[in-house]
Amino acid sequence: MTDRNRPSTWKKYTDGMCQACIASCCMLPVEVKSSDLIRLKLTTEDEINNSIKKTARRLKKEGFISSYREGTEFFMLTQKSNNDCYFLDLKTRRCTVYENRPDTCRGFPKALGPRISFCPFQS
Repeated sequence: MTDRNRPSTWKKYTDGMCQACIASCCMLPVEVKSSDLIRLKLTTEDEINNSIKKTARRLKKEGFISSYREGTEFFMLTQKSNNDCYFLDLKTRRCTVYENRPDTCRGFPKALGPRISFCPFQS
């Protein structure tokens, strides 16, 4: 049985797996950079350049991020109470911002993640 919190249980990724999955990867924490937030249209380059800390405070207050790490300049996207990504549609189990999704999501699982080329597939 696949446990999304235990990468050792994940299945080897193959093309087409996503079609039958319940979006298990969209229940993992997602760290993003400011460029991702700009692509998601949550901020602008000017706002980030003016004050990344103020931007982080605003995005946290608005509920888009849960934290910001100054040392790495990573933002943690907020998860819903059921651990779904903020941008995951509850009914369709599809990403609502797919074309503008963060690089973390774009690279998973082929190039990014705790176990490269493996995913927490569940149907």
